[in-house]
Amino acid sequence: MRIGLLTEGGYPYVSGDARLWCDRLVRGLGRHEFDIYALSRSRRQEDEGRLELPPHVSRVRTAPLWTAEEDGAAYGRRARRRFVESYGELAGVLCAGPAADGADGPDGSGAEPGHMADRFGSALYGLAELARDEGGLVGALRSDTAVRTLERACRAPGALGTAREARVPDLLAVAAHLERALRPLSLDWYGDDGLGAADLCHATAGGTAALPGLLARHFSDVPLLVTEYGVPLRSHYLASGPDTATPVVRALLAAFHGRLTAEVYGRAAIITPGNAHARRWQERCGADRARIRTVHPGMEASRFTEVGEAPDRADPDTLVWVGRIEPSKDLVSLLHAFAEVRREAPKARLRVLGAPAGPEGEAYLGHCKALAAQLFPDEAEGVHAVGDNPVAFEEIGGPEAPTLAHAYASGAVVVLSSVVEGFPVGLVEAMFCGRATVSTDVGAVVEAIGGTGLVVPPRNPRALAEACVALLRDPERRERLGAAARARALELFTIEQNITAFHGIYLEIVSHCPVRRVVLSAAGEPLPFAVPAEAHIPVRWTGPTARVVARGGPGWASAAANRPAPVRATPLAAAEGPL
Repeated sequence: MRIGLLTEGGYPYVSGDARLWCDRLVRGLGRHEFDIYALSRSRRQEDEGRLELPPHVSRVRTAPLWTAEEDGAAYGRRARRRFVESYGELAGVLCAGPAADGADGPDGSGAEPGHMADRFGSALYGLAELARDEGGLVGALRSDTAVRTLERACRAPGALGTAREARVPDLLAVAAHLERALRPLSLDWYGDDGLGAADLCHATAGGTAALPGLLARHFSDVPLLVTEYGVPLRSHYLASGPDTATPVVRALLAAFHGRLTAEVYGRAAIITPGNAHARRWQERCGADRARIRTVHPGMEASRFTEVGEAPDRADPDTLVWVGRIEPSKDLVSLLHAFAEVRREAPKARLRVLGAPAGPEGEAYLGHCKALAAQLFPDEAEGVHAVGDNPVAFEEIGGPEAPTLAHAYASGAVVVLSSVVEGFPVGLVEAMFCGRATVSTDVGAVVEAIGGTGLVVPPRNPRALAEACVALLRDPERRERLGAAARARALELFTIEQNITAFHGIYLEIVSHCPVRRVVLSAAGEPLPFAVPAEAHIPVRWTGPTARVVARGGPGWASAAANRPAPVRATPLAAAEGPL
């Protein structure tokens, strides 16, 4: 089948979000054909180049989100009226108060789903149709007409009290943000030479990344799969602090992103969060529980499992922390906890292995080193070196920890002390290594650990110290927990399980969709029975039949033209021979 892979600020660029995951997914599903549609976030990202792509990636189309030139579209009177109607409807939804539709939605500005959700979708697709008919929206979204339309919506009866306080700078800021967020509406990706020819659109994030998938579904009825290993709406809420914008701007933009998220979740055939934490957010934002499938991230296990299989030569008195050094990792609490550990276990050592994350991380590392010197005054001299000092700050790649696997293997217990965490990648890497772990209860930690390690409340040095001491004093328990952790990680968090899960989801989605493409023979003649009706019955397929069904689906006409003759597919239920 042909997959339209939708990314924002990531694959296939060398630097970006979800780069490794997308590359592993594409390479692991070589039986399918991939078209990549990438939205870039900066000129630097584009200048750094792209990854080398496998041969079954047939095309790559990119568009920048960080800039947009005037499209030169000259709207006539009718087009201007269509724009004012659709944009005014969109602005009206963002400015509407809670009384407009009953109960509160995920952003507190109306019910979801309901009348307001329908209005938002109608306005969004109205703008998309206008962009298709007139050649773009950039000029219209930047015009004075857009600002005046937004102002009328803010002043309309029933608008939020916050919206009524909007001033000209607020209106300009909101209009500029909407123009950037709606740039995918002006792209020429949605015809039969683009996403319209795909069997399935797979968005690697919600929000703006999924917007091209919404339009492909609207224009060509292409089903949409949305994968979120982090929830963009949550990230937007966390990033929109009081110091970032005025209350009016924050309220209207929160309403827009909340409505867009609800629209994406409502139109997606299947939504795949990476963990239960993300799943709860999705359900709270309107996702149908019946269409959610949790697919854990796939990680490269081989370089870590070798440590788990080798004899344990770790120092039985050493605690190890591995990660990026930044305030959210709460190394301050870890150092205070380790001071209590030393009172109970005087031989204990702590190795902090990682590099600072930017200038803020550099400053935080300096603060932590100063705190270590203060907590252990008798050993303050040379506290940053490995030796007799109880605390060592190191970077991966040094003589004591040449690789990440060696870093985890150097200690008896791996500690995670974060106060904010999404999916704990470092924790899973330690599990692959067969290490017992002590973690704070944040993000998806409990889901990843699943009873194979000790979990304590965040920002609680005493509880963290007690858990570490309990494992340092009990080597048999450490060994038992480490073995269980390794088995759990190999079962749930490998690349193979991730690829297998998505392959099954692709087939599940396509099995429920009608055949929209005519399959052609090598001579260019239609093959009316090349895709039997049974190919779209949602049953399990086995052996080579699964490959035939997957490649015989809609949108495979171009590839089928290279085959010399039609192929026969036999469903699992047919026992009397081929069709």
